[in-house]
Amino acid sequence: MTTKQRILVSEVGPRDGLQSIQPVMPLEAKKAWIAAEAAAGVAEIEVGSFVPAKLLPQLADTAEVVKYARTIPGLAVAVLVPNLKGAEAAVEAGAHKLTIPLSASETHSLKNVRRTHAQMLDEVRGIVALLRSLPAARRPKFEGGLSTAFGCTIEGVVAPDKVVRLAEQLMEAGCDEVGLSDTTGYANPAQVKELVKRVKAAVGDHALSGLHLHNTRGLGLANVLAGLEVGITTFDSSLGGLGGCPFAPGASGNVVTEDLVFMLEAMGLETGIDLPKLLEVRRILRDALPTESLYGFTPDAGLPLGFVPATPGATPGPQAGAAAGVAA
Repeated sequence: MTTKQRILVSEVGPRDGLQSIQPVMPLEAKKAWIAAEAAAGVAEIEVGSFVPAKLLPQLADTAEVVKYARTIPGLAVAVLVPNLKGAEAAVEAGAHKLTIPLSASETHSLKNVRRTHAQMLDEVRGIVALLRSLPAARRPKFEGGLSTAFGCTIEGVVAPDKVVRLAEQLMEAGCDEVGLSDTTGYANPAQVKELVKRVKAAVGDHALSGLHLHNTRGLGLANVLAGLEVGITTFDSSLGGLGGCPFAPGASGNVVTEDLVFMLEAMGLETGIDLPKLLEVRRILRDALPTESLYGFTPDAGLPLGFVPATPGATPGPQAGAAAGVAA
């Protein structure tokens, strides 16, 4: 970890956040949210999931959201796909990145996507065949996301050996990379370091760069630090801390994007994100989802007096005599 390293903060609120709440965010509000975050410098946004509308009506308009997000210059448009059918829809809509969730806990896999490990690996092979049939210029990146990698609310402890083996199988099936997800908020920093090291040793440094962490037990940012120390450069987070997993009881609480960006920038790590502009995006969520709670220490406390961000050109913190907070 060096102070000149660029860290990718991947916003997952429009998918993981919205799938975990009851209200359905209007399409125009979703577009405004994505546009505002992109304008603040967020370079990658997971804008939705291609799942049946009867299961997640909150994400029924994902194809329209993808097509809109594709019009924003420089934005990498990511989506979650549970199977080959979802991948076909994502390709048609024009997504830049697809992630398929493979739960290390097979019980969770059956609850989440109604498929065993073997069946999910078959879906992966089918998606790989689909993507390889496309011209290289139209081929999205394909990530195998290992859900419940650090523990499961149904099975409890998940053996690291199982996670490593599944990571190897995903790469053998043709994924471009794998990611580790703390779906249930069970991870601790020592566990993060150890599992990342083991998976990297099995599949190569190049094949594991991202973590999806939850703050369910208050360890989200501590786990980010642990990931940084073992070479992770991409972290998922959700604006206002929206999110969880509807098929993992008690797993609420994605890492708060605003707090993550503040920590990284304060440490001297560039994110490319203008933090004051990012804090303003919360207004869109508050107006569109008035019944939902928004979280984050940085939005509540404001930026420290004289805060100097690591990203060149980003708005600095308040100067002496200026208001120190940004309304949430």
